[in-house]
Amino acid sequence: MAPTRSAPCIVWFREDLRISDHPALHAASRSGAPIVCLYILENPEAGETGSRPFGSASRWWLAQSLRSLQGRLSELGSQLILRSGTPARIVPELARRIGAETVFWNDIAQAPALAMADRLEEELRAQEIVSRRFAGDLLAEPAALRTRDGRGFRVFTPFWRRLQSDIRPADPLPAPEKLSAVSAELVSDRLEDWGLEPTRPDWAAPLRETWTPGETAAQARLDAFLEETVNGYAGGRDLPGHDHTSGLSPHLRFGEVSPRQIWHAARFAAAERPAVTTGIDKFLSELGWREFCRHLLHDRPDLADRNIDSSFDAFPWQRDEAALQRWQRGQTGYPLVDAGMRQLWYSGVMHNRVRMVVASFLVKHLLIDWREGERWFWDTLVDADPGSNPANWQWVAGCGADAAPYFRIFNPILQGEKFDQDGVYVRRWVPELAQLSPRFIHRPWEAPPLELRACGIELGTTYPRPIVDHAKARARALQAYASLRDRTG
Repeated sequence: MAPTRSAPCIVWFREDLRISDHPALHAASRSGAPIVCLYILENPEAGETGSRPFGSASRWWLAQSLRSLQGRLSELGSQLILRSGTPARIVPELARRIGAETVFWNDIAQAPALAMADRLEEELRAQEIVSRRFAGDLLAEPAALRTRDGRGFRVFTPFWRRLQSDIRPADPLPAPEKLSAVSAELVSDRLEDWGLEPTRPDWAAPLRETWTPGETAAQARLDAFLEETVNGYAGGRDLPGHDHTSGLSPHLRFGEVSPRQIWHAARFAAAERPAVTTGIDKFLSELGWREFCRHLLHDRPDLADRNIDSSFDAFPWQRDEAALQRWQRGQTGYPLVDAGMRQLWYSGVMHNRVRMVVASFLVKHLLIDWREGERWFWDTLVDADPGSNPANWQWVAGCGADAAPYFRIFNPILQGEKFDQDGVYVRRWVPELAQLSPRFIHRPWEAPPLELRACGIELGTTYPRPIVDHAKARARALQAYASLRDRTG
C-alpha cells in the first residue's frame, strides 16, 4: 500500500540521538507527514535486544542524551515518545494506534541490530506499513569495503587506505526547521522511571561535573577542537597530563554527532587552514580506527566474547579476584596504571595512551583474561563502544585483528616517564603521591625513605607497593605465550 501524504509516520530513534544529519528524520520531515518520534529502551531480560545492553556509565549518559533530544525536538514542534520493550511489538502497535503508514529508521550495522530491524520490517509488512531504512552510523557500509576475496579487512592500514581512496562520505544532511506533530494524545514512559541514573549512592556527580551530553554540546566540542586543539593533536594526544584530545568519543557513541559530520568538518578545517593538516590527518585516522572496529563487529558479532585468533583459546589465563579488584580500584602500586583506573572511575573516560598501558598490565602483568577488563570498561566508560571496546582489548591481548604482538609488553614505569614526564597526570589522579619529585613519581618504591617521609607517603599504607615485579611479570607473560605456541604449533 502506498503511503498517503496526510497519514502520520514514525521515526524510530536508536543510537542516533540528534536531529542534524539524521537520514531517517530528514526523509520523514520532507514527506510533509505528521511525525511521531520514538525511542525504545530494549529489555535485555527478554533476550530480544538488538544491541548489547548498556553499562552503568553509558546508561547515565543515555538519560542525559535523551533529555537533550527531547528539548531539541520540542523546539521543532514535536516530542519524543519513550517506550520500553521489544521494537518488533511496540512499533507496530504504535503505528496501528496513530494510523501510520510509514516507519523510518537508521540501521545499525551490527548483526543483532540488523536482525531486530528485519523482524520489525516483517511485522510492519504484515500490516501493509512501509519501512524506510537508512545507513547512518558509519562512513561506509561494510559491504563497500571488502578484500579481493570478499572478506572484511583484518589489518587497519589497507582498510584506511581503501576507505580514503575509494569512499567519499556523503555530505551531512541539515536539521529540519520544523516538524509536524500528530494531534493524538500519546502515552510516553517517564524517563525517570527507567532507572538509568544512580540514586543511592549517586555516583554520577563526577560525570555531571565532567560532561554535558547532547547534540548541542557535541557540536560545540567538535568546533572547539578543530579551532583550538587540533594543531597540537598529533604529538599531544599521547600526553595524558594535557588536554590535547577531542573528547568526542561518547558523543559519537550515542550518535549525538555523526561520523560524516566529523569527517567533513575536519576536511573543511584542513582546507581552510593547511597548517593543521597533520593534526587533522591523525585525528581522522582515529575516526577510521573506530570505523575499522565497527566493521570487525559487523563480521564478528561475538567480538566481545571470542578471540579472533582462535589459538588464544588455549592461553593459560589466571583467575585472581584480588588482583582484578586492585586493578579496578587503581591500587596496583604502579602510578600510571592507578591514575588511569581512577580517572576512569571518576570521569567515565581514560586517556587513550593510558588505556593501552592499563590493559596491557591486566592481561600481561597479571595474566587475567582480557574479557574481564573489557567487561569492566564496558560498565564504567561513558564512551563504551561495542566495536572499539572489545577490538581494542583484543588488540592489546594479541588475539585480535591487526593485533600488537603478545610479546609487546608495556612497561608502566617507562611509559609514565616518557609521556607524563613531570607527573602531571599522576599527581592529579593519585594525590597521595603529589609531593614526590619527578624522579620518583613513577617509581615511588625507589624513593629514599627521607623523601617518602617528607611527602607523607608510607608504602603499603598510604599507597600500595607494586602488586607484581615488572621484570618477573614480563618473564612470566612471555613464558605463558611460549607455552601457548608450543601447544598450538
